[in-house]
Amino acid sequence: MNISELSRQLKVTSTELFDKLPELGFDIGRRAIKVDDRIAAKIIEAWKRQSKKDREMTKIAEIRGEAVEVEDSAEKEIIEVKIPAVITVREFADMLSLPINKVLTELMKNGVLASMNERIDFDTASIVGEELGFKINPSDTKTQDSSSDEEQKKLEDILKNRDSEVKPRPPVIVVMGHVDHGKTKILDAIRKTDVVAGESGGITQHIGAYQIQKEGRIITFIDTPGHEAFTAMRSRGARVADIAILVVAADDSIQPQTKEAIKIISDAGLPYVVAINKIDKAEANIEKVKQDLSAMNLLPEEWGGKVIIASVSAKDGTGIDDLLETVLLVADMEKDTIVADPKRPAIGTIIESHVSKGEGPVATILVQSGTLKIGDSLGMSGTLVGKVRMLKNYKGDNVIEALPGTPVRILGLKLSPEVGSILEVPLDAKSLSKDAKQQKQRQEKDFSTHAKLIDSDAGVKFINLIIKADVLGSVEAIIESLAKLETDKIKVKIVGKGLGIITETDVLKAEATGSKIIGFHIKPAMMVADLARDKKIEIKYYEVIYHLIEDIQKEIESLKEIDIVRKLIGKLEVLKVFRKETKNMIIGGRVIDGIVALCEMVIVTRDGKALSSGSVKRLESGKQSADKVSSGQECGLSFDGSPIIEEGDVLEFYEEQK
Repeated sequence: MNISELSRQLKVTSTELFDKLPELGFDIGRRAIKVDDRIAAKIIEAWKRQSKKDREMTKIAEIRGEAVEVEDSAEKEIIEVKIPAVITVREFADMLSLPINKVLTELMKNGVLASMNERIDFDTASIVGEELGFKINPSDTKTQDSSSDEEQKKLEDILKNRDSEVKPRPPVIVVMGHVDHGKTKILDAIRKTDVVAGESGGITQHIGAYQIQKEGRIITFIDTPGHEAFTAMRSRGARVADIAILVVAADDSIQPQTKEAIKIISDAGLPYVVAINKIDKAEANIEKVKQDLSAMNLLPEEWGGKVIIASVSAKDGTGIDDLLETVLLVADMEKDTIVADPKRPAIGTIIESHVSKGEGPVATILVQSGTLKIGDSLGMSGTLVGKVRMLKNYKGDNVIEALPGTPVRILGLKLSPEVGSILEVPLDAKSLSKDAKQQKQRQEKDFSTHAKLIDSDAGVKFINLIIKADVLGSVEAIIESLAKLETDKIKVKIVGKGLGIITETDVLKAEATGSKIIGFHIKPAMMVADLARDKKIEIKYYEVIYHLIEDIQKEIESLKEIDIVRKLIGKLEVLKVFRKETKNMIIGGRVIDGIVALCEMVIVTRDGKALSSGSVKRLESGKQSADKVSSGQECGLSFDGSPIIEEGDVLEFYEEQK
């Protein structure tokens, strides 16, 4: 047999084979081209025995907590990744195909405390990426995010324009705080409408925008969901607001999402009012809330600080008028910035988006400058995305125009814009690209690439999902929450996502990719449900997001493998070898540490060095069978394993724990 053929069978290079042969007892010379077939067979057999022994010794070293020396045949390949100048932490983790938690941990090690939706610059990403084993290079092309950044900058430049045409506009108020602290109830009391009853589980699922009149002045409110799944939506809510109301329950005080809301408000540079809600409850403790705020360097006005506090009860309406007067007072203090030019072409931010069965794509926009009128062309990212066919105010009434500071629903779009997108009426509609198809393809592109299967992902399990929902905000929130559930070995792969009802295409894609379909606030047509049954495709429907998250969490738990941990429980010094057989030895010894017991893992050591391993299934003490023997006692035992034990050797007994 040729040496090259033998090397291929053993899956090593010829050099490695020549280096190893003397250790196995074969000396054929480094210049040999061929070996006798009988010798080749012996080499293969010896190689297998040695490989088995090497694996056993590696396992023993791992159990004993010793370093395992591994010879690398080649340097580990460094993967090159190109990223834009600015990128969110979640997108960065996606591009590296790493769990979000691993990237967040590495950021914290480098002194960067960021959430998955926060953006980091190229330098930060480069440092973290290299520590994770990647080579980070700048991207040559602009990403969708960079385009979005340009749009945001353009909007900010327009809003900062202070020429003679600007006029006062309604202040935009964002309501933020921890889940179930009563944000929507406060708005309910303000608007005298029952929004809470219309939300599943009493938790706000979508961003809503509403207007009220107080003292002859219009105030616009944005209600952001408080559940942790809606982190990104709250961040966007803060970007379009002038003033924030931070709601804190008097019986619950500062909670995790309260702290997050404070950070968002602070980062956005928003003036704010703290509304201490639920003061009607017996457990209410307003002073504790103030103390907890002070501990976060938010000192109330009455204690000599700058934080304005209003105590309210959304349940019985107490303090609501005072809260509104306080908001108007803060708005008066910010009057120089709460202005806009109503004569310019309209521009604003999308705060809600969905597909209506009868109306097609529908979006709620907060007009931030200019006046939006029926018949206006609409542009987004340099693409013509539709024309205003109909405008509806927050009550659902048809209107002919929307002034700055006004939320309004738009009908006439060719696609559903993403929440947070900048929509504008272009000066020259002809200059915009009329190919909305490219924009739609980009919108529909799977933006959950964190579950890509790469060659190094040995042993990784995937949960494949297709997510369909009624609004984009919900799709985003679901994927955001699922990313938090991932582990190194179990990942959630979003095979497809979209708005509107579940279609036959979704079922066929699920069949091809082994996915299950998630329907959030939507259901399939009857014929689609029948097709799913025929194809044995699972479709699950949800009305409340945390029910969905709980189910996926349970599925992840069911996929986790049980780790076996071996714990050293005792040591025995060999005093006498009574009998040797091929795979068994009868020996006597003294327990010198801990206890010895019937064990599946017993390691033989000599002068502190591990030699082999086996098991003990018979144990005697005082000529009586025993399950365990304590330190200082002598015993006899039957050792199953390679018969290499000698007097003076030490046996280490390990107990398996799951």
